[in-house]
Amino acid sequence: MAARDVVPVIPTRKTRKLRGAVDRTLYQLRTLVERCFNTLKNARRVATRYDKTAESFLEFIDIRSIRLWLRHLSA
Repeated sequence: MAARDVVPVIPTRKTRKLRGAVDRTLYQLRTLVERCFNTLKNARRVATRYDKTAESFLEFIDIRSIRLWLRHLSA
């Protein structure tokens, strides 16, 4: 990771002797993106990809994302 200048985002375990610093805001954003993908995958249509074309698949992902966003705004 050091050769590619990658910044670690996941915190190390408490039992590890050498613990590195982690940017908490980056970790929160990473978690937010992972949760969004998990909720998108919970839609059966996205998980099994019933749509034949890439265009209709992306349209369904757009619709599902808008519904998630609206649900987030109402909460």
